Amino acid sequence: RFGIPVRLGNDANCAALAEVVAGAAVGCQDMVLITLGTGVGGGVIVNGQPVVGAHGAGGEIGHICVNYEEEDHCGCGNRGCLEQYASATGITRLAGKRLKADDAPSSLRDRKLSAKAVFDELKKGDKIAEEIVEEFGTYLGHALANLAAITDPSVIVIGGGVSKAGDILLKYVEKAFKERAFFANEDTRLVLATLGNDAGICGAAKLIL
Repeated sequence: RFGIPVRLGNDANCAALAEVVAGAAVGCQDMVLITLGTGVGGGVIVNGQPVVGAHGAGGEIGHICVNYEEEDHCGCGNRGCLEQYASATGITRLAGKRLKADDAPSSLRDRKLSAKAVFDELKKGDKIAEEIVEEFGTYLGHALANLAAITDPSVIVIGGGVSKAGDILLKYVEKAFKERAFFANEDTRLVLATLGNDAGICGAAKLIL
């Protein structure tokens, strides 16, 4: 239609490529990117190439089932998806459930609930916020351990808006990851993405260059 070569790429796959070329995973031929935003996205790079899959759905990490007892539905229609616990909306959901469970004091009760609020209060030492982040970290860390057993990445990069919480997020995810990591993946590094909102467009350029 345009008279020129065209390549199409999923946004998270492109972001993963970008982190390999110019971001947190420079030089890595095997890596996983997980993006924690309104939802949970992902890109998997094996031998320097994104895993696209037969239906273009390779790397949809957010829809790995992590809770077989979940009764609420994910946006995809299934139940128990990682996205229900590790996205910004998922963390807010976990926070709401925890605060309703009892009357334990928490500064979160005086704030509009959000993922940012949870991490802000965690940094101030709020115990309930810590419980919520531990639950989030457990779901995400265990899911990443399962994924690592399949793809054996040298590094797992965590990006998206939630990752702006910083290194404190890694602390809770790494703990859970190491609990369940296959022995061959024990040295897999977990790092924060560095390219921010530029990652998708940089990766799209890499598809052509």
